[in-house]
Amino acid sequence: MIVLGVVVVAVAIKEELDAYELRHLYPEEAGTARGTKVSPQEAEAQRKPKPKPEPAGQDWPPPVPPVPGDRTRRASCEPVPVRHLGGNDPHNACADKIPGNSFPGWDVLVNGKNFDGLVLATRTLWEVKTDNFDTYPADLRRIVLDDQVPKMQGERELARACGFDFKVAVRSAAHKAALLKQDSTLRVVVMDWC
Repeated sequence: MIVLGVVVVAVAIKEELDAYELRHLYPEEAGTARGTKVSPQEAEAQRKPKPKPEPAGQDWPPPVPPVPGDRTRRASCEPVPVRHLGGNDPHNACADKIPGNSFPGWDVLVNGKNFDGLVLATRTLWEVKTDNFDTYPADLRRIVLDDQVPKMQGERELARACGFDFKVAVRSAAHKAALLKQDSTLRVVVMDWC
């Protein structure tokens, strides 16, 4: 919203400047309105060359929040909203509904990792798992856990290194229990919003 507002204001200012320039582009016309005459040759000599149009902001990346000088954290720890990765619309819809999510509709890039959500009020980064874990056969459950748990541990460390808490949201109590059996220090919640 802020970026869109800045772009709209910039476009409005540019249009005003263009309109001002057009009003003063032909001095002979402006001179007759004031009661003075300017020859067409003088008017042509006074005319400014037309500047090249500048982009309206569509090609510019969103602004990054400034890093205070006294902060010791790296700039990569500053949360930056970025487009959702992948293209899994049901997953993204669940991530957008994280209670208190500060950037619904976006992932949040922190410390080189795209997290599914961020609740700024509690400084908590979220990952959402929309697996149908309960329907998987035992072998597939083991494979999924062997893949997910180390990734979650690594994501938690990236979050902690930047001063954030880390939580994982899953669709079922069975998935939560299986994750906690592998690593009881993970903070896992069952989604009641998706």
